[in-house]
Parts: sequence; structure tokens; C-alpha cells
Amino acid sequence: MRKLVRFGVSLDHDLLNAFDRHIERRKYTNRSEALRDLIRNNLVGQEWDENKETVGTITFVYDHHVRDLTNKLTDIQHDYHGHILSGMHVHLDHDHCLEVLVVKGKGSEIRKVADALVSVKGVKHGKLTMTTTGKALR
Repeated sequence: MRKLVRFGVSLDHDLLNAFDRHIERRKYTNRSEALRDLIRNNLVGQEWDENKETVGTITFVYDHHVRDLTNKLTDIQHDYHGHILSGMHVHLDHDHCLEVLVVKGKGSEIRKVADALVSVKGVKHGKLTMTTTGKALR
């Protein structure tokens, strides 16, 4: 079992109150769990900034009636097939589709995939969600 270390933190009263409200909203059981998550989120961002092997999802919504859009999106996905592990396609209504792609690779490479897809005319909204392979986190 890993050794836990206790340490003290000094915070401005208002900042601590805001943090406690965050803890309550997110349903953390204590400050330690919330602080661990904040540290891990920072470390994940660092993995991406340092261009390490990472994973994430690219989620985007588009109008499938836009001329040639589906073909453009498919072509881009084929261009980056080495980074796309899996995909899910959902018909939201008569006009709109949602795609979720699970991606893996260096942070800069995954950003290129996301930028290429989200910037296509006809994509209404898209977002890259960055996470980690988990290898470097405790």
C-alpha cells in the first residue's frame, strides 16, 4: 500500500469557502479527494503539454444534410486512422448527428485530429476532451 503523507495548506478564507462549495457541488467526501483530483487534472494537462502518449475523446455534432460533409469527416478519420481507436455515431434527430471518437497518441497529434474535424464547415460544435493513459498517475 502507498504511504500517505499529511501536509498543511494555508488559504485565503474566501478561496477556501469557494473550494468547499466546489466540493459540495461535486459530491466529494472530503477536501483531500478534491485536492487529489485537482492535482491529477494538472498532471494530465502537463502530459499533453509535454507531448507524451495520451488518450482522449473528440466529440462533435454536425448537420448531415450539409453537402459532402459526411464524406469529408470520413476522409479525415481515415487520414488519422492510426490515432482513432473507436468511434460511435448517434442520430440525434432528422438533421443532426453526434460522433464520439476515442483517440490515442502524442498530445500534439491528437490536437491535429481534433482541429481537422472540428474546423470542417458544417460541424456545429466539437470538443477535445483530454485524459491520460493512467501510467504516470498514482
